[in-house]
Amino acid sequence: MEPLTLRQPVMPSEHRVFFRQFVRNFQTTGSLAPSSRTLARALTRFVAEHPTDGTKRAILEVGPGTGAITRELVKRLAPNDHLTLVELNDEFVAHLRHRFDHESAFQAVKHQATIVHDRLENLPSGSEFEVIVSGLPLNNFPVQLVREILTVYRRLLRPGGTLSFFEYMAIRPLRARVGSRQQRERLAGISDALHELFAAGRIRCEWVWGNLPPAWAHHIRLG
Repeated sequence: MEPLTLRQPVMPSEHRVFFRQFVRNFQTTGSLAPSSRTLARALTRFVAEHPTDGTKRAILEVGPGTGAITRELVKRLAPNDHLTLVELNDEFVAHLRHRFDHESAFQAVKHQATIVHDRLENLPSGSEFEVIVSGLPLNNFPVQLVREILTVYRRLLRPGGTLSFFEYMAIRPLRARVGSRQQRERLAGISDALHELFAAGRIRCEWVWGNLPPAWAHHIRLG
């Protein structure tokens, strides 16, 4: 008789999980496919800039989804860093937990990571982070929600900290041209909210062509 072997639980592929959630929840998923590695590297640029004195950093990823950006982020953590991931989608949370349990790059930093299955605004008062990386599709949301999210980011970001997020190139201007009047007004409101944030401290905007669709990676540093 052959000895029994325990098989690792099989999870659906990252792209399959993401596409399924895109079909079910387009507004909060925002894309047909996870972010590319090129975009992930751009968004985690300031995570890779480790303090020379070994200071412990608190790092926040918002809306990690299946972990496309997280995959790059975990490689760039310093030994003293702690990563908090905030994700509301049940299936994405299950997928992330599986990755931290079974994928070597994720396993290596599991003791440095906390997955919070909740809304961003429910993070405890007093929480502060040196780096925030956001994967939320802001252009899909109502204007008031976008302003609330940006307000929470400002509250959570420590002075001198960096916020990195992305948006797909030309999507907002294109939708504003072909959409309904209500759509145009919503997108104009989002543009106003983002430009206020950019004016407060945008330090870099990267054009990421190696993504589907191409994207801008915005980096904000608030004093």
